[in-house]
Amino acid sequence: MIIAANRAPLRHTEDEGWVPAIGGLATALLPVLQEQGGVWIAMQEDAKAPTRQPYPPEAPDLEIQRIPLSAQERTHYYLGMSNRVLWPICHYMLQHLELERAYMEAYRAVNRRFAEAIVRAYRPGDFIWVHDYHLMLVPHLVRQAIPDANISFFWHIPWPAMEVYRILPWSRELLQGMLGCDLIGFHVEEYVENFLESARYLLGAEIEDNRVLWEGREVRVEAHPIGIDVARFEQLAEREDVRREAERLREEMHAEWLLIGIDRLDYTKGILSRLLAFEQFLKEYPAYHGRVTFYQVATPSRTQLESYQQLKREVDEAVGRINGFFARDSWVPVHYRYRTYTQEELCVFYRAADVALITPLRDGMNLVTQEFIAASRSGVLVLSELTGAAHLLREAVLVNPYDRDGMVQAIRTALEMPVEERIERFRCLKRTVRELDVHHWARRFLEAMQQRPSEV
Repeated sequence: MIIAANRAPLRHTEDEGWVPAIGGLATALLPVLQEQGGVWIAMQEDAKAPTRQPYPPEAPDLEIQRIPLSAQERTHYYLGMSNRVLWPICHYMLQHLELERAYMEAYRAVNRRFAEAIVRAYRPGDFIWVHDYHLMLVPHLVRQAIPDANISFFWHIPWPAMEVYRILPWSRELLQGMLGCDLIGFHVEEYVENFLESARYLLGAEIEDNRVLWEGREVRVEAHPIGIDVARFEQLAEREDVRREAERLREEMHAEWLLIGIDRLDYTKGILSRLLAFEQFLKEYPAYHGRVTFYQVATPSRTQLESYQQLKREVDEAVGRINGFFARDSWVPVHYRYRTYTQEELCVFYRAADVALITPLRDGMNLVTQEFIAASRSGVLVLSELTGAAHLLREAVLVNPYDRDGMVQAIRTALEMPVEERIERFRCLKRTVRELDVHHWARRFLEAMQQRPSEV
């Protein structure tokens, strides 16, 4: 197995040295690599990190290879093309789009270096699995060097409608890059259909069911919704220290109901819109003053970008205004924390909360929804219908995050939901989250990778 992803699956700690990163791909794929043997190719984020690292050190069964980037490459490929071009367009945030030729030039160069590293590592019969929007050109480059390679791709964010995607000056080149694959996976059918439409109209490719017939090959495009490590979150939530901290948090809130929002501070996550909806809720329903508290955790993200700095200023101002107007005695309506939390600390919030407000303006899947369901006792999930998760977690209270009146009513619905309904909705959500478990996802995708397409 050869995995190519922007980030490596290990993190460095002072006490333990190099250990697996928490959550995400590392949780799902490190066990697979250790079982099958292989290589994980990633960007070198820290100059102190080794470019070649056998893991685990005492008895290596895989190797981490890191590709060093110059400061300019990192700026243009990662902060530029990945986060100022591909991220906003895939999330329909065109106001944040910055189309610079230098970004695409760096992106081509870095993708070529990833492809060359894959080709060097390749042995006949290997599976190649490329991940996410940072590496769209890699499959075609590898296919040129190894025509019979088994190449798959998983796309972790939304694939936008063709009318939006085609705005990119390099839309066709990037599509051709991905069509070097045998299999392309997305979270939900909506993204599959958007991709197929893009291939049909922008490249003139022939489409049969969920297959793209391209350059004499068959590329399968499938929905493979990703999950979390359910057992880990269920176990964390039952730990005595977590339960005790959750009880203490509720006591400190001085309120009957606790609402939470857990997000990266990203303009796609809808944090500001959520705060404005909560502000309107307090204006329209004064009977809830002193009885409901909203706790918003915002993890710092892409702090070098001006758009993210501006968002932080706007969120800070909204929190100050709401608390300045409504707070009284020991009740503070909004508690806002701008920092990174561990999974254990997040489980305290999940377990303590009555309601989770997960209302991104657009999101590929959103795994916080699943973390909340796995760790909660019987909380109500208010979920944006513009997330991939909304396609699967139908028992949530679904809401359009652009509809502030609808958001206000969704908050009220969640707070006033009868106990029997809340328990039944939660039971169904819990079952779905267990079925989506990340280990099941990895196994299902690996099985799909082994189904080689026939030549056209």
